[in-house]
Amino acid sequence: MSKDKNPRRVADNEARAKLRMLRTSPQKLNLVAAMIRGKKVDKALTDLTFSKKRIAVDVKKCLQSVIANAENNHNLDVDELVVAEAYVGKNLIMKRGRPRARGRFGKIIKPFSELTIVVRQVEEQA
Repeated sequence: MSKDKNPRRVADNEARAKLRMLRTSPQKLNLVAAMIRGKKVDKALTDLTFSKKRIAVDVKKCLQSVIANAENNHNLDVDELVVAEAYVGKNLIMKRGRPRARGRFGKIIKPFSELTIVVRQVEEQA
């Protein structure tokens, strides 16, 4: 009388990781995600290591997590992994303010975003 096993959300040759509550706007995060989309994982890790963007450190952490998921949970070969998808979503927005001149109020929004990375094992053609 146990529950049925949940079906996999990705294909058999794929692995996925999600990073939530990243303290940056989705637009800025998407610039870094676009930088790694479609690349082999070792090249993507190198690009993120030498990127000047602050959020690239967190994106690299998510990419290392999805590589570990692929290797340990799904038995995929790390040398054949490609970043199939890297997409960004909106999360909550903290609303803050600052008093301004003449009784006005300057609105400050502090956005959060989330990142999902999917890697796929692709056999190299000789």
